[in-house]
Amino acid sequence: MEVILLERISKLGQMGETVKVRDGFARNYLLPLGKALRANAANKARFEAERATLEARNLERKSEAQKVADVLGGKSFIVVRSAGETGQLYGSVAARDVVEILAAEGFNIGRSQVHMNTPIKAIGLHDVAIGLHAEVEITVELNVARSAEEAERQSKGETLTSADAIYGIDEDALRPEDFFDPEADGNAEDDA
Repeated sequence: MEVILLERISKLGQMGETVKVRDGFARNYLLPLGKALRANAANKARFEAERATLEARNLERKSEAQKVADVLGGKSFIVVRSAGETGQLYGSVAARDVVEILAAEGFNIGRSQVHMNTPIKAIGLHDVAIGLHAEVEITVELNVARSAEEAERQSKGETLTSADAIYGIDEDALRPEDFFDPEADGNAEDDA
């Protein structure tokens, strides 16, 4: 199906372009959300008549998104989650969680604006892209840790996935003799 784009859509085209898309994408996403019109003579004339209004509205949305980007861009947020000794989370941090974290800080971001290919499943510092507008994308840092104290240590560059980092034990210095008594006889029958 051919459609006329009413706004810039990444990986598809600019406002005013006539592009060919799959029927389902047009019917289920572009047309209901008002992002495109079916490409026919009447809609082309309608688009040309409304072009100035659409461009002004797009410019206004872009400037609002840029204001939010100037405040939010490059910020770091601490996310406290339960995790095992190896740093694997018992759950995950998904787009829904990112939206809740940003809402707690006063930013109104939609879940579809958070660009995560897969959820975060390990502690550490993770960059998350947020598309505020088709032409404005920023990156925020999520500091996923077991506690606020660990998050502070991670932000200084420390890796918290080893026993040394978690418990203060140097794993390389451990020897089998530290765990087993070499003098003890392994045969329980001799003791009887």
